[in-house]
Amino acid sequence: MPYELIAILMFVSMMLMLATGQRVFGAIGSVATISALLLWGTGSEFVDLAFGAAMKAMKWNALVTLPMFIFMGYILAESKIANDLYRMFHVWMGPIPGGLAIGTIGLMVLISAMNGLSVAGMAIGATIALPELLKRNYDKRMVTGVIQAGASLGILVPPSVVLVLYALIARQPVGQLWLAGVFPGLMMAGLFIIYIAIRCRIQPELGPVMPEEERNIPLGEKLKLLPAGLLPTAIFASMIVPFVNGWTGLVESSAIGAAAAFLAAVIRRRMTWEVFEVSMRQTLAVSCMFMWIILAALTFGAVFDGLGAVKAIEALFTQQLGLDPWVILILMQLSFLLMGTFLDDTAMLVIVAPLYVPLVGHLGFDLIWYGVLYTITCQIAYMTPPFGYNLFLMRAMAPPEITIRDIYGSITPFVGVMILALILVMAFPQIALWLPEYVYNK
Repeated sequence: MPYELIAILMFVSMMLMLATGQRVFGAIGSVATISALLLWGTGSEFVDLAFGAAMKAMKWNALVTLPMFIFMGYILAESKIANDLYRMFHVWMGPIPGGLAIGTIGLMVLISAMNGLSVAGMAIGATIALPELLKRNYDKRMVTGVIQAGASLGILVPPSVVLVLYALIARQPVGQLWLAGVFPGLMMAGLFIIYIAIRCRIQPELGPVMPEEERNIPLGEKLKLLPAGLLPTAIFASMIVPFVNGWTGLVESSAIGAAAAFLAAVIRRRMTWEVFEVSMRQTLAVSCMFMWIILAALTFGAVFDGLGAVKAIEALFTQQLGLDPWVILILMQLSFLLMGTFLDDTAMLVIVAPLYVPLVGHLGFDLIWYGVLYTITCQIAYMTPPFGYNLFLMRAMAPPEITIRDIYGSITPFVGVMILALILVMAFPQIALWLPEYVYNK
């Protein structure tokens, strides 16, 4: 049987297993292992190819950062420091049209910089910001779109866990990928804010200003709320500044961030045994999930490399079909959008990375830049019907008056903003590449 046909059968088998509701790591890992056994038997070649590739993950120090960042995010969420942060945005941004929605985007940026997962931003936004916005007569479609869009920043703004996974699979430096996500992430947040400000200026009923009695807060009280925003910023700076300046490595910086978050909760007298236990349990669960997915992905990728599937697909696109490299790249992004309607970002990455990442390199594109493109495309896929991941998270967390139709209708303008950001990064790669080149070439 031709190796190309075997590769197609592997891919189809994996997709069928995922369609039946199997766990991602189980579907990917079992297809890879069974295929390797059938192709190479139980000899040394099988061990070196499949399990040998998977065990490389155990020697990759950057994986230690995953539990550190996850722990940091859960500590800040469970200790309610995020609640204080939203109160600060509420007081300072409430007097302008759409101000609370703009403040929610600011909240999401800081939460993303503390956690690296979109789920955390969604949970905090839905439980803290959504009730406040609805209570103040904000349009329900506007606010659900704001929270979904803001939460998606968690997988782009450093320390992005998704970029750590991409770095492992693509064998690229995590630090450069993080730095590459800074300007695109801030640019996208800025575009969200510009859209909200313009839309609420044109239609003030979508985001009414805060009532007069709530705006009349003495300046002294407003200033007292500023530390709520300074604290998360200080935690982020304590982690990123030493890393960017070369004073610490990646693992040490993640440990500093986790320790700073823990210390902040202690200083605020929020570190109860319950907060600590919940944070530890959630950190363990999420970290183990990611480890299993990484091991399965590396095994699957090793089998694909052994079959020569990547070279066969490259020859199909470039030689037989004669497609331009940019056309191939755009087709890849479109396939991510399609898969994002029924898969999460991690599943998409581990399914297609064995094919796409080597192909992108062979086509002459920068793999750091492509990591940012992949992440932005995942953000868009997260919010596109019928089965966008964030859509269902919002439906599970939203109050009954917000219907699934409202949720679907809320994301259209924000998806348009994300597509604009994607086009800008594709057209001007230096938006993503300038900062890592500047830092690492100093």
